[in-house]
Amino acid sequence: MKYIDMHCDTLMVLLFQDRDQMNLYESPHTMVDLKRMRKGGQMAQFFAAFLPQPSTYEHFGVEMLDDDVYINTLHDALVRNVAEHNDIIEMAYNADDILRNDAAGKMSAIFTIEDGRSVNGSLEKLKHYHDDLGVRAISLTWNFRNCFGSPNSKDPAVMNEGLTEFGKDAVRYMQELGILVDVSHLSEGGFWDVADICTKPFVATHSNCRNLSPHQRNLSDDQLKKLADCGGITGINFAPAFLNSDITRMDSTAELMAVHARHMADVAGIDVIALGSDLDGIRGDLEVGSSDRFGLIEDALKRHGFTSDEIEKIFWKNAIRVMKETL
Repeated sequence: MKYIDMHCDTLMVLLFQDRDQMNLYESPHTMVDLKRMRKGGQMAQFFAAFLPQPSTYEHFGVEMLDDDVYINTLHDALVRNVAEHNDIIEMAYNADDILRNDAAGKMSAIFTIEDGRSVNGSLEKLKHYHDDLGVRAISLTWNFRNCFGSPNSKDPAVMNEGLTEFGKDAVRYMQELGILVDVSHLSEGGFWDVADICTKPFVATHSNCRNLSPHQRNLSDDQLKKLADCGGITGINFAPAFLNSDITRMDSTAELMAVHARHMADVAGIDVIALGSDLDGIRGDLEVGSSDRFGLIEDALKRHGFTSDEIEKIFWKNAIRVMKETL
């Protein structure tokens, strides 16, 4: 079954591991590449520009780049790779683009940003990202405070912190521009501020159920219900720490994903569920560790009683609906 994956960190891995070529068609360095996407029947991939910390540059022995130079580098590499293989993939900026590409037998690539720190308090920067780089989703925070607000945290005081005043203005502007507001990594206080502000659906591109896996990155049942009430979706994350009841375990299976999907459906309804693998940003014993193995999730969902129509919603229709309503 065709599918849309709302989050991967593949572009960052290519920059650090294959800087001279940044070859996205067939890569020994990544979990996602165009060849495996094609083999797996993929419809669209959200390619994130995740903003690394200085320690990541140091680890790979790469000179640290200014955030905007880094974002531009990843954007240009993605656009170049897509242009070189436009017989199988095209860039996409809304749901209609994805559906048109699909009808032509082509996959779609969507450019996104993970960690809004590079916005640096500038609404003009948001407009630049939307208009000039085609950014269509931004994860407001990563694991540190920035101009939008505070991250998920084990510290209850930090977890309860809401958006900054700029963050509130920026969320409104993102919805006006047509950039998906992504609350994965955001504090719980920030989540509730987003829910109060947004007049269109918002998303958690790669988050699971805290009721089943008590990691602070996951969503509580109340958050899942609110997300559904707002017409939003959350993408099932393949990271072991976000799937297991013991968050120190390192195994990630399609079965665990189906268990989370069943809980999401029972708590908030089928329309809240999507896919957000986080491939190339996670590690562990991954049963679904590349773009050509998503069929294992379909099989697991069937074993948990999901119908073909419901699996289609999870695999791509819910994401298309949200994009139609927001972009």
